[in-house]
Amino acid sequence: MSAGWLSIAFLVALLASVPLGIKWLQRRLVGSISPGSVVSSKVVSAVAVGPHQQVVTVEVGSPESRVRLVLGVTAQSVALLHQTALPLKAPDVVPAKHDGLADHE
Repeated sequence: MSAGWLSIAFLVALLASVPLGIKWLQRRLVGSISPGSVVSSKVVSAVAVGPHQQVVTVEVGSPESRVRLVLGVTAQSVALLHQTALPLKAPDVVPAKHDGLADHE
């Protein structure tokens, strides 16, 4: 009888460790995609067009190569409706201070 309980306890411990193993594996795989780069996604907007349909706009990718996706989302599928590469953000330019002295020469 003791061997039966031992095998049940081992099986329960094994099943309890499966989610932890999956979480560890996900972190390991995500970290190996491209070390040092930041890849993020952001939902820009979501508009309901029916009871179970939405048009969702998302931005994905690294800061150097952002892409905006327009997706049609239903309960059964996700379809790409449009894709646009976003331009890089220009650095903030501070205008030169103009004191008006050069105009009176």
